[in-house]
Amino acid sequence: MSALRAEGLVKRYGQNTVLCGVDLVVESGQVVCVIGPSGSGKSTLLRCLNLLERPDEGRVFLGDDEITAPRAPVDAMRQRMGMVFQSFNLFPLKTALGNVMLAPVKVRGMPRQASREKALDLLARVGLADKADEHPARLSGGQQQRVAIARALAMDPDVMLFDEVTSALDPELVKDVLGVMRELAQGGMTMVVVTHEMGFAREVGDHLVFMDEGAIVEQGDPRDVLGAPRQERTQRFLSKVL
Repeated sequence: MSALRAEGLVKRYGQNTVLCGVDLVVESGQVVCVIGPSGSGKSTLLRCLNLLERPDEGRVFLGDDEITAPRAPVDAMRQRMGMVFQSFNLFPLKTALGNVMLAPVKVRGMPRQASREKALDLLARVGLADKADEHPARLSGGQQQRVAIARALAMDPDVMLFDEVTSALDPELVKDVLGVMRELAQGGMTMVVVTHEMGFAREVGDHLVFMDEGAIVEQGDPRDVLGAPRQERTQRFLSKVL
């Protein structure tokens, strides 16, 4: 059984069709990397997968459950998908620890002490045990992004979605964030990663999807697609980024 599946996703904004009938299957424990030029629909695809944007056509399944069904409990299902954005979106008045604790306490009613212990474990997991009491303004961009990852993990998601999470970071900060994502993948986390980091896609990804103009142009093993792309559009794109 697939962990996440999209069938025929179409998304329009006025006269502009951003997704043109996209099909995607993500198996449990698989890391699917999505690449493509700006404006190709990559981020919209992620946002449709967890219904931050509702598709105009098509269906999305999380395990056996269709989250696009008319009476689906969308909020409950969305809790099973963690999402990390390009911008960190941390609460500036809360510490790193407070940011990670917030959702389990407010959404799931977890006792504060249990949430605190879990949050401390997660901050240690992303290499920030010593930054628990720091506010976001005192953290680097890479550290803030790792707090955002810990915050998403605090809800014990079945699937993690990453939307170009390193693109706003200085180059020297990218390595630490990718290292956390690499460890998650090694631990068996199911992940969909929109990225410009081709080395990460090649080394960590199990499946690579190349999108352009709202459609999947080519997909397959990352080493095959990056090393010997079959489609001319993929070839042109990779010639500029590799």
